[in-house]
Amino acid sequence: MAEQYQFVEVNDTGNPHWTTMLPVLSQLREGLDLEQLNEILGSTRGQRPRFTGLFVGSDCVCVAGWRLMANTHLGLVLYVDDLVVDQTHRSQGYGQLMLEELARIASRAGARAVDLDSGVQRFGAHCFYFANGYSIVSHHFRRMLNDRES
Repeated sequence: MAEQYQFVEVNDTGNPHWTTMLPVLSQLREGLDLEQLNEILGSTRGQRPRFTGLFVGSDCVCVAGWRLMANTHLGLVLYVDDLVVDQTHRSQGYGQLMLEELARIASRAGARAVDLDSGVQRFGAHCFYFANGYSIVSHHFRRMLNDRES
């Protein structure tokens, strides 16, 4: 990949990078808008995600939402909530670059692992994660409360 690229961490919706990052993130999280994102990033409850965008020139080609969290199993872990490559830039190595950047962030923070969940229907993504050294280590279970969607 001969193109110049840069990673940009963006943690508030006032950052102008969101004008190009949100349309990419919305390819994974359909219906997500700036108002909803602002509520998430402004919340004082729970662990707020951080976001990293991969830019080629002024174009956002990949977005990852992630957070550092501690658990009793591994201690500090970087958990990836969202990872999406713009549909017009897939299979060009950008997803792999983002996974490598997330591993660097995790390592610098002292995390022992990078964890993520992937929808059971996303077979292409599963192959991508296997090819990048990830393995299935558990099942993720959910019980919805009060008829809320998530």
